[in-house]
Amino acid sequence: MSRKMDREWSARSIALLEAEGRRSADTHLIALPLPGFAGIDLYLKDESSHPTGSLKHRLARSLFLYGICNGQIHQGTPLVEASSGSTAVSEAYYARLLGLDFCAVLPSSTSTSKIEAITRHGGRVHMVEDGSTIYEVAESMARDTGGHYLDQFTFAERATDWRGNNNIAESIFQQMASERHPVPSWIVMSAGTGGTSATLGRYIRYRGLPTRLCVPDVEFSAFYAGWATSDRTIRCPRPSRIEGIGRPRVEKSFIPEVVDDMIRIPDVASIAASRVLSRLLGRRVGGSTGTNLIGLLWAADAMRRTGETGSLVTLICDSGERYADSYFNDAWLEAQGLDIAPATAMIEAVIAGRGFPQQLLMPCEARAHLAA
Repeated sequence: MSRKMDREWSARSIALLEAEGRRSADTHLIALPLPGFAGIDLYLKDESSHPTGSLKHRLARSLFLYGICNGQIHQGTPLVEASSGSTAVSEAYYARLLGLDFCAVLPSSTSTSKIEAITRHGGRVHMVEDGSTIYEVAESMARDTGGHYLDQFTFAERATDWRGNNNIAESIFQQMASERHPVPSWIVMSAGTGGTSATLGRYIRYRGLPTRLCVPDVEFSAFYAGWATSDRTIRCPRPSRIEGIGRPRVEKSFIPEVVDDMIRIPDVASIAASRVLSRLLGRRVGGSTGTNLIGLLWAADAMRRTGETGSLVTLICDSGERYADSYFNDAWLEAQGLDIAPATAMIEAVIAGRGFPQQLLMPCEARAHLAA
């Protein structure tokens, strides 16, 4: 293909991506009134309403724009990604929009509904037993086919314009502008690639805002340890059970320096919280949203204890319908050895205003200044 034809294809593709972005960029901000937090307003940014059903819709569009504008994606370029599912669903959607072949390298534990969503959007899947190998397998497949490895775990933080351009941070603060407490005291966002927390933290600093950023991490993940020790070489020996967040290594897109606080949350608490929030909303949300809710309650309880008023925001990352066979399946929970009943009771007590119990955090994360 000539350079002229390549530039023309790139221009057409960018126009398609920009038009799609204008149609789907903003999502609803939902107020979550909870009886135990008088004077504290809680909000959920509903990223499940994107066309591909998750927060990763924004990331996928940014990765495509980044690849095209850097001369890495051309007409006919095969695309490959390493993913736990949701990013690959969104990338399959954009690949079909541009007429490109797409293959996702997924851990064998990926939910069936995510696999079906990828293929429904025209993508292919390549499953691996050892989830820690998805990076190397995807890179090798792209190299062998002469394709492009999208590599969300490296490029998430740099593909998104963190200064604005209707990114998720700018969207949150614009939507909060007319609320009782327009500048949130806390934004809570768990980490998968780490790109969203990087965007939020950078934007907060760029705008000179007093908002604090909390990143709740999950039971089997390296992010918390990497943040607490400033050691990016830390590894977690087993994969996360909370799909979409938690990683066996500290990903390149995770920027610990922009994070104000982190906590670690047991998987039983994340799953219980997703079910509790699903009942409150009247629709299912995923396990990563449950993790976010625990972080939100932790921060809100800290404010309540000190008499602080204000607002807090977190994200609905994706729909719980993707996890009907796992987090919302009692037989699956039993097979995993997970009893969510005690955590469910504790979360409901927190919502009622009876304090945040240490048992909702991993033992080493029970903070003395939050003890009863």
